[in-house]
Amino acid sequence: MTKLKWLGGAVAAVSMLALTSGAIAADAALMKKSAVSWLDANTKTLEAAHKKIWTYAEAGLEETKSSKELQDLLKANGFTVKAGVAGMPTAFVATYGEGGPVVGILAEFDALLGISQDDSSSPHVGANPESGHACGHSIFGAGSVGAAIAVKQLIASGDIKGTIKLYGTPAEETGIGKVYMLRDGYFKNDDAILHWHANDKNQVTYMASKAMINVKFNFKGVAAHASAQPFAGRSALDAVELMSVGVQYMREHIKQEARIHSVITKGGGQPNVVPAEAEAWYYVRANNFDDAFAYYNWVKDIAEAAAKMSKTELTVAVQSESHDILENRAMAVALQKNFAEIGVPQWTPAELAFAATTQKEFKDPFGFDFTKAGINLSSKLEPLPDQFLPASAGSTDVGDIAWNVPVAGIQVAAYGYGLPIHSWPVIAATGTSIGTKAMATASKVLAATAIDLMTDPALMAAAKADFKKVRDPLTWRSAIPDAQKAPKSVR
Repeated sequence: MTKLKWLGGAVAAVSMLALTSGAIAADAALMKKSAVSWLDANTKTLEAAHKKIWTYAEAGLEETKSSKELQDLLKANGFTVKAGVAGMPTAFVATYGEGGPVVGILAEFDALLGISQDDSSSPHVGANPESGHACGHSIFGAGSVGAAIAVKQLIASGDIKGTIKLYGTPAEETGIGKVYMLRDGYFKNDDAILHWHANDKNQVTYMASKAMINVKFNFKGVAAHASAQPFAGRSALDAVELMSVGVQYMREHIKQEARIHSVITKGGGQPNVVPAEAEAWYYVRANNFDDAFAYYNWVKDIAEAAAKMSKTELTVAVQSESHDILENRAMAVALQKNFAEIGVPQWTPAELAFAATTQKEFKDPFGFDFTKAGINLSSKLEPLPDQFLPASAGSTDVGDIAWNVPVAGIQVAAYGYGLPIHSWPVIAATGTSIGTKAMATASKVLAATAIDLMTDPALMAAAKADFKKVRDPLTWRSAIPDAQKAPKSVR
């Protein structure tokens, strides 16, 4: 890409150390206009990448085509790409520039298992019935790549000094990608990290997330004829069911905000064979990691008791974990300012009608009417809270990074107002122009904030001071064995 001629090299020709804060702001404003201009001119390219990833809808650690799509786009724009990092074939790091400051931007691209992929305004089983982008990661990945390339243009022209990194982080839905990249040394030497996510509102993500431990309990028994010789068998499925009953009773005695949920991934072959193997997959969540760790150990005790009751053998495998995300006020304020200046997505009557139909078609089990709010798609920016809000219901492996580096992010309206994430309307809306507009907005806000961080030493110093103030009193702990490598599959 060639440098935008109207911007010239004037910004780079002035020593940033000699500038007043007003001059820094003025020059940053020019650079932001340049980044926004590039993004406006290249929205179709980013949209094409997003649409391909949306169509692929690949599950975590299997995002081969999705990861390559983003890597190819970054390479075509001059980034050096290191693929297959931290033992995960779809994880990558793309870098442009040299020296500091170093700002990273996170990209995700995994889909969710168990939900169909279709862009209709009513529920349909699409061409990909196994998985779908019900969390908006197709626009997440493409939007983040756009932001990184827009900043790269300014580094290439000499207007910004430093390094921009784009992290391709797989398997966010199971909390795997960033955790194992961090364990392999990535992120820790960066000065700041930015991220974003699809949502039903436009807001800076100034709230905590739930800590989570992702763990599988595998029981091994003895197969036998279930009618002729049941006494010769030991049912691994019995162990799973006994464990489930124990966890149900445990729920009565944990904090109200905690969450424990599971699926049975293996339960036997057919009824007349005593199941020799069974497996339950659990997510254990709480508002802070200490509580999640304590609840995980309690669940493990229950699993061990179930193995003893059923005379089976137990193997416990912690796949990953996500710490609760930490606040950074300085970066949140910078994101809020840029979000306000750039503006939220503006919707056409057709887009509003599409969202309204999804609100009506979504079958809430209690018959709730999502149109009663009077909003089909959010068209306002939520105010930045005065205080860091308590943990939301969700978890993210971004939290682990936030315990090591200053981190902040935004959420952009990308589907019908009030509708739940991980549902078919999210897939449908993000597959249309609604998703493209959200992606474009996020790219601009992230690029503008990266520019601020790279050109305003006072902002970067404040971000680091906020990080130190919040992080220093905390103690890091992990449920993952020290030598453990990333799993090969999430299934």
